[in-house]
Amino acid sequence: MFLKNAWYCAGWDYEVHQGKSAIIARKIAGERVVLFRKPDGAVVALEDRCPHRQAALSLGRKEGNSLRCMYHGLKFNAQGICEEVPGQTTIPERACVRSFPVVEKDNWIWVWMGDPAKADPNLICFAVGPGDPNWNIKTSQMHVKTNYRWEIENLADLSHLAWVHPETVGGDRQYSEIKPKYEITPRGLNTIFWVRSVAPTGAVAHIFPEGTKLDICFDIQHTVPCNWIMHFRAFYAGTATEGESNGQLLLDTWTCQSVTPCDEDSVDYYYSWGASKETEFPGISNLLGGTLDIAFTEDKIMLEAQHQRRKERPDLKMVNIANDAGPGKMLWVLDKLIREEADGAQVKAQPQPA
Repeated sequence: MFLKNAWYCAGWDYEVHQGKSAIIARKIAGERVVLFRKPDGAVVALEDRCPHRQAALSLGRKEGNSLRCMYHGLKFNAQGICEEVPGQTTIPERACVRSFPVVEKDNWIWVWMGDPAKADPNLICFAVGPGDPNWNIKTSQMHVKTNYRWEIENLADLSHLAWVHPETVGGDRQYSEIKPKYEITPRGLNTIFWVRSVAPTGAVAHIFPEGTKLDICFDIQHTVPCNWIMHFRAFYAGTATEGESNGQLLLDTWTCQSVTPCDEDSVDYYYSWGASKETEFPGISNLLGGTLDIAFTEDKIMLEAQHQRRKERPDLKMVNIANDAGPGKMLWVLDKLIREEADGAQVKAQPQPA
């Protein structure tokens, strides 16, 4: 169900601070993970499960570079090795927990859920974080009770903007008639499309004089497990019907989104949006960030209701339409990598000839 050899977003860096209570529990691809920051600033990710009685280490206490289970006091270092068992001098050999590779990049914390030997930081997706001085990026997050594959479908098909988001990030029927250009990559899908001479989206329409028309470019990098990075640019409508708009650039923005599956029934969604310092005008990045909270609540309602129905009728043969091309391509890449990972594990498990 989940690709293990991948970097999964575990949240924003500011959540895992130096406070004594900053011990963060996550569920990532079916695994319980606890995160905390050492005094030197490095983030630690351990299995959130004490090997003694399976107590939650996320209910524990930070002690220097270590984390103490507050059920019976076992203490584990940053490598997951037990350093102390109160009441005895010997430490059982199996008194250890799994430690996960961690990287901080673009203000996101990334955890590698697979083979640590394959944890290549170069596989972390490109993003523009709130720490980038050239952009005014606003961050947020949300928990959604749906399967992450449905989130992939939702993000890989923006024709739904016309119908789910008429008052926020959509509003024009032309969104349902888009003709994206797709490029399949080794770990995802690049998508680009334009909508031309359309009304401003619902959330910003009030800013412009009535009758204003825009050309809007959606340039998206979608990578496994479900990272979605979009360069969104808006121009005053020009006369070009193909390629770059020849209208005046109005707004240059990035929205960076990462969907992390908790299990088969829920996801954590970390997202941001903001404008370049060169094109920003007062208040617009705050408006963009707040708009995503509303728009993704709209998605949440739709996706959670869909998830319930797909669980009720998992074998129902659904109807395909033209706009399913993007979701089909992205899920093909994901499933290909999952199959290759499973095949590799099977070969590794086979006994070697003498």
